[in-house]
Amino acid sequence: QVPELQKATVRIRQPERVREIIQALREQGVAKLQVISDFDMTLSRFGCNGRRCPTSHNILDTSRVISEDGKKKLKDLLHYYYPIEIDPNRTLEEKRPLMVEWWTKAHELLVQQKIHKSDIAQIVRESEAMLRYRLGVFFDQLHKNNIPLFIFSAGVGDILEEIIRQANVFYPNVNVVSNYMGFSDEGVLTHFKGPLIHTYNKNNSVLQGTGYFQQLSTRTSIILLGDSMGDLTMADGVPSVENILKIGFLNDKVEERRKKYLDSYDIVLESDETLDVVNGILRYLLAE
Repeated sequence: QVPELQKATVRIRQPERVREIIQALREQGVAKLQVISDFDMTLSRFGCNGRRCPTSHNILDTSRVISEDGKKKLKDLLHYYYPIEIDPNRTLEEKRPLMVEWWTKAHELLVQQKIHKSDIAQIVRESEAMLRYRLGVFFDQLHKNNIPLFIFSAGVGDILEEIIRQANVFYPNVNVVSNYMGFSDEGVLTHFKGPLIHTYNKNNSVLQGTGYFQQLSTRTSIILLGDSMGDLTMADGVPSVENILKIGFLNDKVEERRKKYLDSYDIVLESDETLDVVNGILRYLLAE
């Protein structure tokens, strides 16, 4: 039913189970569907022409509003903490406090830079931010069919919202929970608003009080899109999940991480810079 699942980039450990989930999602109907997605390297691209594309943090960290000293310090943090973040041999318990440490230090460094709110649109325009191929089709379909899209990101909310806005797809059905900047009356960055969201706490604990999923209590069918192990808990705030299809983008260190991804995600997309598979599934679910 979904020809895109034949693509060479697709790996599925339990094809029969995936067929059953997709069938169940279709039978439940569009009125019950919602999409929960990570942003960086999931909706945005991982690489282009052999080069890494920037995340929402990178866009800020490498922009002209950051001093050379600030850039160096942010890069040092990345080189120290990123290997820990993706280390398959460390437990989540070990990683969590270290991620809090990394994000907190990075946010403190950014606050020291006296970034102006009015600079954000230009920073994004000048960046090499790239969204996945045919993301527009994906956002358009969800909007047209009133399917809520919840973006749950450990990145910088102000930056990723601006990326979506500049792509002209920031529709009313899109809701973002992320790390947002707090500005003074003069529009200068003074702090980051809580709670802090990092790679490994994307779950109920940081959604307390948002009430988003409560409003959508009838949306019990979920398509979840992520690119890390931390993204697997993003639907934990949904009151009663009936069917969930977890699609994982395996962007990096493919051989090394393949088994773990196949054990955790229903569908794994290896080095695939498009949303073709997701769009194909959506097309099948929406077909009369």
